[in-house]
Amino acid sequence: MLMSKLEVLVDFGPKPDEVVLNKTLAELKSQEGVKDAVYKEGAILVETALPSTQVLEMVSKTSGKRAVLQGFGETQSAVAMISSQSCCKIKRQVLGVIRFQQTEEGALVADGSIDGLPAGMHGVHVHTAGDLSQGCKSIGEHFNPCGAPHGGPEDPKDRRHAGDLGNIIADENGRATFRIVDNVLKVWDIIGRSVAVTERKDDLGRGCSPSSKIDGDSGTPIACGIIARSAGVFQNPKRICACDGVVVWDERDRPLAGKGRREEKQERRCCQNHSNNANVNPCCKV
Repeated sequence: MLMSKLEVLVDFGPKPDEVVLNKTLAELKSQEGVKDAVYKEGAILVETALPSTQVLEMVSKTSGKRAVLQGFGETQSAVAMISSQSCCKIKRQVLGVIRFQQTEEGALVADGSIDGLPAGMHGVHVHTAGDLSQGCKSIGEHFNPCGAPHGGPEDPKDRRHAGDLGNIIADENGRATFRIVDNVLKVWDIIGRSVAVTERKDDLGRGCSPSSKIDGDSGTPIACGIIARSAGVFQNPKRICACDGVVVWDERDRPLAGKGRREEKQERRCCQNHSNNANVNPCCKV
């Protein structure tokens, strides 16, 4: 079982409650698919084969605190923010994140959670270009350096596109949580490219449609994002964004940019949380 290391920040305050911390660590260690969980350098370090979203939900539920993923993987890592903002074929907004990790064993792990999808199966593919100037229409074809026909992730590299990652499944609420292990893709080959989710299931090149050997007859992309470098475990010490004062606990409730990014009530909360620690209140000065 291929493991990934996750750096999970938990909103314990200046000092974690030992009872709550130990309960959280014990709960993690009891799960099948978790090799180890320790508290280190102000974060919970989890070695696991579970999707990161599942780990975060477990930590939040057990501790009663907010939890965020601060670092993913020990070696080369990348991330893509997935959005349907530039697509028009879907009525509700699709948003999510896919993280990529190059493991020491040579395989790539794609770990993701996407919301707003129609229930059912959807293809996931890495595309050649990181160009969103025309939304998902300008990301190019599937990443295919070997000139192979379309296939599935279990196929050898001469019988699949390198970017063919197979299917994910969205539940009735529109959420797809997944962890894909791939032996063809490499992180250093996909940074600057894009990843997309399609409207239909990918037939993995086994169908009768003329497009089966091109894109698995999976239809057009309904959400996509550019793949960029990201921090591995303990490579990102930031807890507060210096540009706008948003603390990591509030990131998920704010737009990535724009008018709603910073609010006065957040700044007050941040200052109140750190009022007893003169060394940890830079947000009050932003």
